[in-house]
Amino acid sequence: MVETTTRRTMLKSGVAAAIAALLSSPRQSSGHQVKEYPDSMGVLVDLGRCVGCRSCEAACNAEQGLPEPEKPFNDMTVFDEVAHGRQRRTDETRYTVVNRYAVPGREHPLFRKIQCNHCQEPACLTSCFVNAYTKTPEGAVIYNQDVCVGCRTCMIACPFYIPAFKYSSAFAPRIQKCVFCYDTRLKYGKPPACVEACPQEALVFGRRRDLIKVGRRRIEEHPDRYVDHIYGEYEAGGTSWLYLSPVPFAAIGFNTELPHAPILDSVKNFLGIVPMVLTIWPALFAGFHLLATRKETAAGGAADHPEEEKR
Repeated sequence: MVETTTRRTMLKSGVAAAIAALLSSPRQSSGHQVKEYPDSMGVLVDLGRCVGCRSCEAACNAEQGLPEPEKPFNDMTVFDEVAHGRQRRTDETRYTVVNRYAVPGREHPLFRKIQCNHCQEPACLTSCFVNAYTKTPEGAVIYNQDVCVGCRTCMIACPFYIPAFKYSSAFAPRIQKCVFCYDTRLKYGKPPACVEACPQEALVFGRRRDLIKVGRRRIEEHPDRYVDHIYGEYEAGGTSWLYLSPVPFAAIGFNTELPHAPILDSVKNFLGIVPMVLTIWPALFAGFHLLATRKETAAGGAADHPEEEKR
């Protein structure tokens, strides 16, 4: 009995210590300065110019070697598709989508292009404990499938709900999302395929800091045409994809509740214990298994030798 009591005491102490460690703040929250990327490129999207032609979708599909869609890119019935109460979103077969929005008071609908926004301080990168994500000096947030373990924490962390999991390949965990055409274009100074394909010049490629100036100038010159805000300049610490809109952003599906500080600032204490969780919990469960196995072995031995147990 002494040995059993000691084990239980040690186990309780271990669990208590683990919980205390998990609940304690590993780092104190403090003011955060958004990282500067002097060479960061970006795209300014003028939603007032987009006509919903889906040329950007077709260009992305061809550039990234994605499978042909069930409906051709000139089939506009896709704008009527709704799944689980939501309009189309990016997935393993499409890295960008264009959705249509009917805005009360407007004669014509508005169209919005959706893809990874390539945050200045990506929550997906911060949340990934195996470092599968990289923020390049050019502004792209790229992904290394060779080290991904398929935990999908990045999908939860992303404030824009962009990373998608490749469910069709259960034995090869892989997250799918826009990579800013980094390997084929961006690192060579070329614009993404979607930008080059846009016939309305709704997408403008350039240095992020210059695009912000362009956006502000358009707003100043045409205050009746644009909402006085560049979405992505500050949201979640800033993004490489920036938007101008003729209507309030909330009316066309944008999350307008995001803080200006990086998502990192809100979750840094939680993310700081992720490595600890991965270290402590496997050890604890291994301990549980070891104790249970030894107990079963001891019980089995006593059953095999009842005479010895009585002595």
